[in-house]
Amino acid sequence: MEKYTNALIHESSPYLLQHAHNPVNWVSWSDEVFRQAKLQNKMVLVSVGYSACHWCHVMEHECFEDEEVAALMNKFFICIKVDREERPDVDQVYMTAVQLMTQKGGWPLNCFTLADGRPIYGGTYFPKEQWMHILKSLQHTFENDREKVEEYAEHLHQGVQNSELINVAKNSEQFSEEKLHELVLRWSRNFDSMEGGDSRAPKFPLPNNYEFLLQYGVKYQNEKVLNHVELTLDKMAMGGIYDQVGGGFSRYSVDMLWKVPHFEKMLYDNGQLLVLYSEAYKYFKKPVYKRIVFQTIAWLQNEMLTKDGAFYSALDADSEGDEGKFYCWNKEEMLQVLGDDYSWVSDFYNLNQRGYWEEEKYILLRTESDKSFAQKMNWSSEEFESKISKINQQLLDERSHRIRPGTDDKCLTSWNAMAIKGLCTAYSSFGEEDFLHLALKNARWIVQYQITNDGKLFRTYKNGNSTIDGFLEDYAHVISAFIALYEVTFDAEWLEKAIQLTEITLKEFHDEKSKMFFFTSNTTKLIARKMELNDNVLPASNSVMAHNLFRLSHLYYNNEFKLIAEQMLANIYDGMEMYGSGYSNWGSLLLNSVSNYYQVSIIGIEAQEMNFKLQKNYLPHVLFAGGNDLKLPVLADKKNENETIIYVCYDGTCLSPVKNIEEVIRLVIQ
Repeated sequence: MEKYTNALIHESSPYLLQHAHNPVNWVSWSDEVFRQAKLQNKMVLVSVGYSACHWCHVMEHECFEDEEVAALMNKFFICIKVDREERPDVDQVYMTAVQLMTQKGGWPLNCFTLADGRPIYGGTYFPKEQWMHILKSLQHTFENDREKVEEYAEHLHQGVQNSELINVAKNSEQFSEEKLHELVLRWSRNFDSMEGGDSRAPKFPLPNNYEFLLQYGVKYQNEKVLNHVELTLDKMAMGGIYDQVGGGFSRYSVDMLWKVPHFEKMLYDNGQLLVLYSEAYKYFKKPVYKRIVFQTIAWLQNEMLTKDGAFYSALDADSEGDEGKFYCWNKEEMLQVLGDDYSWVSDFYNLNQRGYWEEEKYILLRTESDKSFAQKMNWSSEEFESKISKINQQLLDERSHRIRPGTDDKCLTSWNAMAIKGLCTAYSSFGEEDFLHLALKNARWIVQYQITNDGKLFRTYKNGNSTIDGFLEDYAHVISAFIALYEVTFDAEWLEKAIQLTEITLKEFHDEKSKMFFFTSNTTKLIARKMELNDNVLPASNSVMAHNLFRLSHLYYNNEFKLIAEQMLANIYDGMEMYGSGYSNWGSLLLNSVSNYYQVSIIGIEAQEMNFKLQKNYLPHVLFAGGNDLKLPVLADKKNENETIIYVCYDGTCLSPVKNIEEVIRLVIQ
């Protein structure tokens, strides 16, 4: 029997449920909370975190489970707990406020507000004594100097609102390749030439960074950039950030070596990394990239898939209160499991000083390439793959008996859409039918459960219930996923759904003045409407939406979509070269805008077969359409012959139709 139970016991979010037995009288976000704060003349605490956040757990244990702390919180404040993954809109507003106050941010995010939601103080993690001092000081100021509090709240509120002001560029802005070259040149000064990634710690995978750099490196045959991409992907694949046994990447590495991960596994990282490694395989043809993709998809199927075809959000970093315990090994365990294979496996996975972490625990990681290790052992590549597969399965079986990390079992629309795109890209690279089936099953889950009767999106799903109106992130990534599904299936149903969602997005999220998109719809009741502009661990929802409009404009000959995408890029264009990693997805759009962007239309009975053969090549600057349904504008003027014909078009002009793959490749790679 729990000593305390608060209102969060009625929530479905795993993060909120983790706090349901705190002595703090937590409530979830709602308009009613702020009405109560006004009636009771209290300030509000908005405390934001997520289920896989290590320091969120630490602060909960030190502060929110403590009865002395809870008594203060309950007496002076109405306390709201927010799952940032369910409510990124709330997180964005109050993260901006905390960053304006402290010049830094992170989670847990704790922001104090007045009863109207305007922020007055905030920070991230606080230990108990400091937290109690803050609670008392804030209440004293609130009671004795209300005029000062109101003045500061108004000043900070204006700062939060003004942070979204966009300089609307003139439409005459001319995009230039020189901007790309300058962006990459500046960025390259921070490349880590030994371990890949940027030369700092912690190191995040940042998939959209390396997708752009790969596109740029191939386009301009820049060996420095291509070598950096390959080095980074190799080091990530061999490092402790990757689960060598079970597949899937952790959120980031705490060091420069990709060695010690923050062990939480996020769906959004792995969906994007499937795209990156599948695309990289098309160009580099490295077997280790293929293994990464197959292993990671197996992990998604085995540990993250619901019976409805959706994927869960995350796996926690901790198990039994100990970060990484589920994933690490000691030598005795390995010897017992592996027997005679222990010697070479301990060499392969570095059960030595390189792999040692702490308290006799080792993180499995690699320092030798597949080819190098196979040669050292005098194995063929087939023998190597067979032995590694067998050993990984043995270790995976043994690990399955351990107490697992917690699963964040809510399903988020945008993160699932990223997984769909990853699966589509993996299918285009390897032709594995199971990958396409998984993608289609996931997409049908979105159609069945996450799209309302009036065509709008829900954000979250759990236990058969879909809740919370979708944000721009959800619309942008679902549209992108549906375009990707069309490109690998030529099923026009997915494009039709993409267009329907695009029309809703333009109606409810679009800012007519700047042509950018707000993160929240026009029905939001927050103190500010934010615009997500910078690419980070997720590409900015505005950059994803600009790509969508750019691609749809070519499929539908829709000039309005094209002009909006161009204006969005123009708004970002000035200064983007100063911070390349923060504008990498915008950089990809700029690359397609200053280069020939091809539409390849495949008409005829062998359209699907031709499509698959073409997409096995690395062609990020090509948009694919085809099949026998010629109602789509990009196909409407193409002849449907008995034989299969391929049309290559760009800049509104089509070249003479061709009939073989080699000729298409010659035309689009120039």
